[in-house]
Amino acid sequence: MASHSLITWVPLFCFLSFLLSMSFAARDTPNSLYKAVNLGGWIVTEGWIKPSLFDGIPNKDLLDGTQIQLKSVTQGKYLAAESGGGTTIVADRTNPSGWESFSLWRLNQTSFQMRVFNGQFIGVDKQGQGVDLVAVSNTSGRWETFEIVRKSDDLNRIRLKAPNGFFVQVKTEVLVTADFAGNSSWGDNDPSVFVMRIARTLQGEFQITNGYGQEKATQVLREHWKSFIVEDDFKFVSQNGLNAVRIPVGWWIASDPTPPWPFVGGSLETLDNAFSWAEKYNLKVIVDLHAAPGSQNGWEHSGSRDGFQEWGKTDENIQQTVNVIDFLTARYAKSPSLIAVELINEPLSPGVSLDRLTKYYKAGYDVVRKHSSTAYVIMSNRLGPANPMELFPLASGRTRTAIDVHYYNLFSSMFDNMTVQDNINFINTNRSSQLNAITTSNGPETFVGEWVAEWQVQGAAKEDYQRFAKAQLEVYGRASFGWAYWGLKNVNNHWSLEWMIKNGYITL
Repeated sequence: MASHSLITWVPLFCFLSFLLSMSFAARDTPNSLYKAVNLGGWIVTEGWIKPSLFDGIPNKDLLDGTQIQLKSVTQGKYLAAESGGGTTIVADRTNPSGWESFSLWRLNQTSFQMRVFNGQFIGVDKQGQGVDLVAVSNTSGRWETFEIVRKSDDLNRIRLKAPNGFFVQVKTEVLVTADFAGNSSWGDNDPSVFVMRIARTLQGEFQITNGYGQEKATQVLREHWKSFIVEDDFKFVSQNGLNAVRIPVGWWIASDPTPPWPFVGGSLETLDNAFSWAEKYNLKVIVDLHAAPGSQNGWEHSGSRDGFQEWGKTDENIQQTVNVIDFLTARYAKSPSLIAVELINEPLSPGVSLDRLTKYYKAGYDVVRKHSSTAYVIMSNRLGPANPMELFPLASGRTRTAIDVHYYNLFSSMFDNMTVQDNINFINTNRSSQLNAITTSNGPETFVGEWVAEWQVQGAAKEDYQRFAKAQLEVYGRASFGWAYWGLKNVNNHWSLEWMIKNGYITL
């Protein structure tokens, strides 16, 4: 009897042990492939997604971060910050580039401060006679504030009124001063007249909130938040072969309903609604910190004021970002829809060093784990000149982690002259190889967090787009965690998954 019991229980014990081991293994890999869509341009503003949001801003071409280049009409040459900053302003450049470009800080629709290549601000030299234009201050104040006066019938023709009450004038190529008094005929013989060229604009959260001002921005954004993405969109997502959404948020959401200037309250309530709708339609949510304090890449979608990349330069800045992750995870950890927290979106190399990013990712991972043992922690690869596997030592030693890569056949000159078939071949060979290289049996999961069925090809037929989308779906479907199309809605049709599905370009 005893020997019979032993023969019976040993196989049963082994079978139960196998099931137990399988259950623990399952916790470290996704239950299924996540097919997601990004809800871009919703809680974090991106003007190119919905340009009409900015229509009511006066002087809307001169928002924070707009880069201007100023050509003296008398000298026929551009103003420049000598050495990129730290010394004088000159007017001796024939072709404008970095040193000749000034990033605006908007104080109101006519008053601005101008930041130069190395980060200093243009101002009136307070030493000597107090009229020379210099770029020596790392902070901005009264003496770095200028009024841009535009010619009524030619807005690109301007004068700069300096803080001392005089206008800036170009006396010689190496002498630019703020001591021109009186009116102007706006002629080519007037040394106080410049032709302004706009080299770059930004249309992000900072630009829309500071452009409108607090009261008007609150009205505009709250209307946008409640109308751009609605409950029916979550229903549409759930009915069309998708099982998750990736929701970009900004760091200021953790201070809602009274976020720091110039941001406005209400975005947290919007995210709460998103979770409620996701739960109702059985969708998973990836919360993505898209905009970090100080900007991790200088782009408008990172909440940047002026295009400078300043995230992660101090421990205080990193801790502030960790606190945002702490807040978000604590708030949504108990939601059955929370599947992952993405610690930061698209940090840019080399401005964000691997050491600083690793320090943040370690702390971010720990704070997510403080609230949840099941939520995945997604670590975004650095963009630019970076090793695509540089995060593996960090991520592989931790449970339920994923590496986010973004694959676009855009934003590089290498795609400019590619044909339809060239682009499809690039997906099937290059992208396939890149994804295979980082999808390993003992490493973190892989996640193609952004891709789109758009390219540089002009005049492509619907069938071409269908083949391009199909190739990406097949290749990115091999990512062990999943993928997320960018995005659900966009005025540019191919960037809108809703439009692509409804018009038969993509079938899931």
